[in-house]
Amino acid sequence: MRRALHPYLVNDPFGDPGLFVDFLFERRALLFDIGDICALPPRKLLRVSDIFVSHCHMDHFMGLDWFLRICLGRERAVRLYGPPGFIDRVEAKLAAYTWNLLYRYENDFGLEVTELLAPGQARRARFHVRQGFRREQDEPLKIENGLFLAEPGLRVRCALLDHGTPCLGFALEETRHVNIWKTRLAERGLPVGPWLQGLKRAVLVGAGDDEAIAGPAGEPILLRDLRDCVQVTPGMKLAYVTDVVFSAANAAAIVELARGADTLFIESIFLDEAAERAADKRHLTAGQAGCLARAAGVKAVEPFHFSPIYRGREAELRAELERAFRGI
Repeated sequence: MRRALHPYLVNDPFGDPGLFVDFLFERRALLFDIGDICALPPRKLLRVSDIFVSHCHMDHFMGLDWFLRICLGRERAVRLYGPPGFIDRVEAKLAAYTWNLLYRYENDFGLEVTELLAPGQARRARFHVRQGFRREQDEPLKIENGLFLAEPGLRVRCALLDHGTPCLGFALEETRHVNIWKTRLAERGLPVGPWLQGLKRAVLVGAGDDEAIAGPAGEPILLRDLRDCVQVTPGMKLAYVTDVVFSAANAAAIVELARGADTLFIESIFLDEAAERAADKRHLTAGQAGCLARAAGVKAVEPFHFSPIYRGREAELRAELERAFRGI
């Protein structure tokens, strides 16, 4: 059975941090951090519906300019999420450009920007092409249990961490995964196609057997007649953590956020022999990252954000993390 989510790092482990999560059966993707994103072709960037930014250091945030360049002139809305002060920083980027020709765009590209203020508290504002990217609808809101995004079958949570500046870690969870048996569809003379997304959504929201969905030609089909074409399994969980100091508070928050994840993507900038340097720069060592992964009980750990001083020594960083992760 193929997984619906396909995650991979945007750059090599020495490049800017970033995680691209593709939805294999939908025209959609999520992006965690938006530094150097030149490795992602426009066709993939145009799939991105939500961008989660850990903090606004340049290597995590500078790619927003290129993303805007790709999206301008298209009728779409993108949601952005970030740490305290994030709305002001997005607004400052938008204000850096001259927008006197925006009236020529027929489509209204927009950004919905949410920032976490403190545990349980957030703020949201919107920016639209047709309004010259002026800030609109700036309003407070509640964030329960760090839940930034909640959809049928999908959640993204955040944890407020310390990097000498507020920094967010993220966990992406499929609450359930719906797989369609193509052979059973074929037995009914039904083709695969976009209509199956409606079937999946109906299953994920708990629709009853008497509810009808639109079939491949728009015809109504009762859900009960398709139940045996559907397999529901536990979903995938991914966690993304970068640019944090190794402290008791951070460790507790990271372990809770990543607990039981299928894969933890975590920075491993230095070797343990440079632990003092790592602490001074508010980063993790490979050994510390491995210990956190082990404490969280994740199934796999993927290190990234290696310091350039270790070029040619990547294997040492990976080996140190692996020893800590395996408890050796």
